[in-house]
Amino acid sequence: MNVFIATPIEPELVDRIRAVGNCRVTFEPDLLPQPRYTSDHRGQDDFKRDEAAQARWSAILAETEVMLGVPGESPSQLADAVAHAPRLRWVQCMYAGAGEQVRNAKLPAEDLARIVFTSSAGVHGTTLAEFFFMGLLALRKDIRRLERLRAERSWDHWAMGELNGSTLAIIGMGAIGRAMGLLGKAFGMRVLAVTRDGGAREDADASYPIGRLSEAVAQADAVALTLPGTDVTRGLFGRAAIAAMKPTAIFGNVGRGSVVDQDALIEALQRGAIAGAVLDVFTPEPLPDDNPLWTMENVIFSPHTAALSNLENARVVELFCDNLGRFAGGQPLRSAVNTAEFY
Repeated sequence: MNVFIATPIEPELVDRIRAVGNCRVTFEPDLLPQPRYTSDHRGQDDFKRDEAAQARWSAILAETEVMLGVPGESPSQLADAVAHAPRLRWVQCMYAGAGEQVRNAKLPAEDLARIVFTSSAGVHGTTLAEFFFMGLLALRKDIRRLERLRAERSWDHWAMGELNGSTLAIIGMGAIGRAMGLLGKAFGMRVLAVTRDGGAREDADASYPIGRLSEAVAQADAVALTLPGTDVTRGLFGRAAIAAMKPTAIFGNVGRGSVVDQDALIEALQRGAIAGAVLDVFTPEPLPDDNPLWTMENVIFSPHTAALSNLENARVVELFCDNLGRFAGGQPLRSAVNTAEFY
């Protein structure tokens, strides 16, 4: 197999891929943008290849059967790469939400039929779950108040909230949801799982189908949304679900901003209809400068960076190497993107 690494990764990880065997691995860093930070796959915005480098890039693509990474993490660059890679059979994407990239590339049906796309689903579960619980603890323990007291040299006292004995509803029980459930159990929380079919799960105290979303949410002291952005999930967590939440409940979203009615969420936060929010994703992104979420004290905010980790590249390469063996053996690949729903 001709494998092309089309995204910046560390040299030792390239060696790890080469060690799998039965493949010829091409990795030419000079053809790729320099990463801006660890595990950056988009690279510098002003990166351009000169004529000779572009010719080399096209020559590599012409022979590529397997590609690691979406060039520039850009749907348009993905479409261009696919158009220049007639032998391409599989693309391992670096994002868990790779379905959106593939959908936005607007590839012809024949390309979707010949190429398998796999996401990095499962790679980011731990770090996203940690971010949600960081925010949940910060709000439950009122970290803003603690910082004000410290700045004022005040010795005020109050009763803090706890996670132990409270209820966590997780919407979507993929790798992220499962990681959240494990942490919730470790904190002594009761875990409710909301999935498509509502089937019983060993990792949850109770399960609900998505049609009973509001019923599950109404019981929860914390709600964690982990769903991808698809036509099916768009606006799923709307005004009815938000209205069902307790006024003391905290909402979190580490999936996609399109799943939530953001205006309704902001209104609920401003009115005190819910206690707070822990947010990594928004609509649109980047969030406009005048959006109230930037300055709301009851919101813990990340500019869609909570999934990034110093271990991300290593974890994606581990998944890729496993999939290389599966691909060579004609077995189904892990985390394959459904190109009907782009999930």
